[in-house]
Amino acid sequence: MNGSSITFEEGYLYLMKQQLLYSLMAAELLLTAPAIAQSTMGFEEYDPASTLKVKEHKVVKAKFPFIDVHNHQWDMPRQDLGALLTKMDSLNMKLMVNLSGRSYKESSGRNGFFDVNGFDYLKSSIGNINKTTPNRLVVFTNISFVGFGEQDWLQRTLQQLEQDVKAGARGLKLYKEFGMEFKDEKNQIIKIDDSRLDAVWDKCGELNIPVLIHSADPKSFWLPVDKKNERWLELTTHPDRKRTATDPSWDEVIKEQHHMFLKHPHTKFIAAHFGWMASDLEALGNFLDSATNVYVEFGAVISELGRQPRAAKAFFTKYQDRILFGKDSWVPEEYATYFRVLETEDEYFPYHKKYHAYWKMYGLGLPDDILKKVYYKNALTVIPGLDSSQFPD
Repeated sequence: MNGSSITFEEGYLYLMKQQLLYSLMAAELLLTAPAIAQSTMGFEEYDPASTLKVKEHKVVKAKFPFIDVHNHQWDMPRQDLGALLTKMDSLNMKLMVNLSGRSYKESSGRNGFFDVNGFDYLKSSIGNINKTTPNRLVVFTNISFVGFGEQDWLQRTLQQLEQDVKAGARGLKLYKEFGMEFKDEKNQIIKIDDSRLDAVWDKCGELNIPVLIHSADPKSFWLPVDKKNERWLELTTHPDRKRTATDPSWDEVIKEQHHMFLKHPHTKFIAAHFGWMASDLEALGNFLDSATNVYVEFGAVISELGRQPRAAKAFFTKYQDRILFGKDSWVPEEYATYFRVLETEDEYFPYHKKYHAYWKMYGLGLPDDILKKVYYKNALTVIPGLDSSQFPD
C-alpha cells in the first residue's frame, strides 16, 4: 500500500484484512478480560457497603422510659399481655396507648349501637388490662361513621363517647378514612370540618380526652409514579397506596383538618404522623403557632426528621412541649431507628425499610431535658389518668 494509487481490488482486500485483525483483537480481549456480572437486582436489593468511617451508636433500648402514644394491638381482649409487656420492657417502653379500642366500621344503628365489636370489645380490652397490668396499657376509643347524617347519629355517638370514657377509654382515635372515604346519607365524602361534627369535638374537650387524628397520607402519594417521585419504590411495591384524581386532594384534606383544629380551641388534638408535614417543618411550625391546642407525634415519619437533623433539632427545641413519641406499627426491632435518631449524633445510617426511605439519616442528639418531654412528660400532660409514678422527674 505504498504506491500513489491502488486498484479497487487491492483497497478492498486491505480493508478486509484490517477488519479481520480488529475482530481477532476483540475476541482476545473478551477471552482474557475478567467477566463482568450482568446485574438483575432490584433497587431495594442494592445495598452497597459504605466506605465511610464514622462512629456508630446503635441504641436498642431508650435512654429514658417512654410512652408510645400511637400503637395498635388488634386482639387485646384475648391477648397475652404478659408477653407484650416483656417486649415493652426490652425497649424501656413503660406505657403503650392502643388506639384500636373498638371497631370503627361497624353499623351504628338498628341492630344495636354497642355490639360485640364495639362497646363489649372495649370493655373486654380494658378488663384484660386491669387484670394483667393496669398501669402499663391504655386504650383509645373509636367512632363509626356508618349512618352519619341520620337523625339520631349524633346523639348515639355522644352517648357512646361518654360511656366509653366512663369505662376507661383515655382518648379518641380517628382513622384516615375519615375525610377520604367515609360518606354521609347523601353519598358525599364527609369533610373533616363538617359542622355536624362540632358537638363531637366539643364533647371530647368536655370529657378532657385528646383526639388523635390521622388525616391524608404522604403528599407524594398524589403525585405521578415516575422518576421524579421520591416514593416511587413504595408506590410500586404497594400500589394500593396511590391516590388519584377521584380522591380529595392532599391540600384539601389538610386544610379541613387545620380548620377543624382551630374551630375547637378547648379540645386537645394530636396530629398523627406530624400531620404529614414533616417534610415542611417551617409550615408545620407556623400552624402550631396559630393552634396552641394541637400536638404532633412522629409515627412512621422519623425518616423525614433524620434526613434534616439541623432543622429537625431546631424544631424539637422550639416545640419541645408539643411533640409526643409515636411509632404506629408494632414491630419491636424497628424502635432502634427512632432511638438512634433522637438520642445520638450518628451520621449516614439507614432507615429500616428502604422502600419507605431510601436515603440515609443523621441523629438529632437531643439533650436530656427535651428527650424526657418527648419520651413521657408531654404524654402525661395530654392524656388523662396515666400513672406518672413510673417515670423520673
